[in-house]
Amino acid sequence: MKHGKLIEQLIDQEDRLSFPTFNHDRAIEVGLAIYRTAKEQQLAVTIDVSAFGQTIFHVAMPGTAPDNDRWIDRKRAVVHRLQKSSYRVGRELDAEGLSIEERYFVSGMEFSPHGGCFPVRLKGSTGVIGTITVSGLTQDEDHQLVVSVLEQLLQE
Repeated sequence: MKHGKLIEQLIDQEDRLSFPTFNHDRAIEVGLAIYRTAKEQQLAVTIDVSAFGQTIFHVAMPGTAPDNDRWIDRKRAVVHRLQKSSYRVGRELDAEGLSIEERYFVSGMEFSPHGGCFPVRLKGSTGVIGTITVSGLTQDEDHQLVVSVLEQLLQE
């Protein structure tokens, strides 16, 4: 498998970075932590934290465009349908040499397997209850921004 080691790392991240509890306050805390990090690093990103069927935190930083909101929608659709990070799905598809249309029979206009959307899970649970998404950087940088902030928050 071409991306075997990376895919293993992504699976490990998804296993490790789950929440003991998650509510609206925690979603806002996560969104603000990503916002502060992006602001410190002068990153032009749109940040979205959604859970329980609704968007709880959403901010578009200077230098972003409405297209970033569409990317968030399409990345989020991947995570909700496949219960994996959007970056992992993209790497798995690439390793198989397939597009999302070929593998899952969905439209690439609605589902985007590009990095930046991470599943929100509760410890001990397998289901996805929400998503944390960043759009505006390269897909690996979008993914890494989310993961690095989650690693910090979940260690505290």
